[in-house]
Amino acid sequence: MYLIRVIAVPGLLALAACNTPGPAFRGIDPVRVAVGQSTFDVRVDGLRAQAIRLNMEWAPRRDAVAPRAVAAIEQVSGCSVSRLDGDQAVIVARLDCGGGAPPAVPDPTSLDCEVVFVGGAEADLFCDPVR
Repeated sequence: MYLIRVIAVPGLLALAACNTPGPAFRGIDPVRVAVGQSTFDVRVDGLRAQAIRLNMEWAPRRDAVAPRAVAAIEQVSGCSVSRLDGDQAVIVARLDCGGGAPPAVPDPTSLDCEVVFVGGAEADLFCDPVR
């Protein structure tokens, strides 16, 4: 029984920390963004942002993941990225919002969508935000 606890507890803690933000970003709700083959949880705090890659990728290089992280951060923050630090899993960015305060990050929104088939292979999609 002791051996199970010794193995299980660290394993569960490691899994729980997979998308846990750093201390500077705790308490900030993430916005989930998919860019290319990567999915990120992006948190923005003033002129700083953090993107945590959530998906599995085989041997990702930072040079391959960084442009996708920048795109995700810029999409969520509305600002451009002026500096990038981190690795292929957790990337922290400094934001350049053009001299003003960064725009407010919208609350994460879920959509309730209805598909209306028009004819043939065409359809219209009507969505309403759900809070």
